[in-house]
Amino acid sequence: MYTSRISKQTIKRLAIYYRYLEKLHKEGRRTVSSHEIGEELGLKASQVRKDLSYFGGFGKRGVGYEIRTLALKVSKILGLTRSWNVCIVGAGNLGRALLRFPGLKEKGFRIVSVFDKDSAKIGKPVERDLVVIDVKRLSEIVKAEQIEIGVITTPAADAQEVAELLSKSGVKGIINFAPARVSVPETASLEEIDISVAFSSVAFGIITSEEDSD
Repeated sequence: MYTSRISKQTIKRLAIYYRYLEKLHKEGRRTVSSHEIGEELGLKASQVRKDLSYFGGFGKRGVGYEIRTLALKVSKILGLTRSWNVCIVGAGNLGRALLRFPGLKEKGFRIVSVFDKDSAKIGKPVERDLVVIDVKRLSEIVKAEQIEIGVITTPAADAQEVAELLSKSGVKGIINFAPARVSVPETASLEEIDISVAFSSVAFGIITSEEDSD
């Protein structure tokens, strides 16, 4: 079990390394250096080596990293060598878009249930063989389907209530897409993704670049 000394930023970089390693493997590459990884991803080679060193020694001096071996080890660290049952709370446009995203299933994240409180949506099919379930049944379904990850795609006003319901129902990890911060018990893993913040960050970068060029 890895300790709290591993930051979220390190874990996020590991996921990016894994995506890059997969790309190299598909291209038929056998080895890669920390310098190459860093150069491709806009990082220092020392940062790449430091991130990987938390989990053991993977590279060989003068040779670099064996791509297939490192990809397998990183996938195990990230929990991608097993399947995860996932539920989505909020059957709006964003929730439906996530249902259609093939990358989740490919990485072992199986969306098994979709919930909403809107009576006009409950019972309606959303994707494949899934229909929208009344959020009042969430605790029951979480236990029956052994759901470990919950995704919040509700309006901001409902996000905290949903986060608490997911936590009390036994969900171990929560990904919050709602435009509002939520609080969960320390025992739960929380990732908050604010799409508007990402757009604002990009807009700031553009403005800064334009000002620098004046």
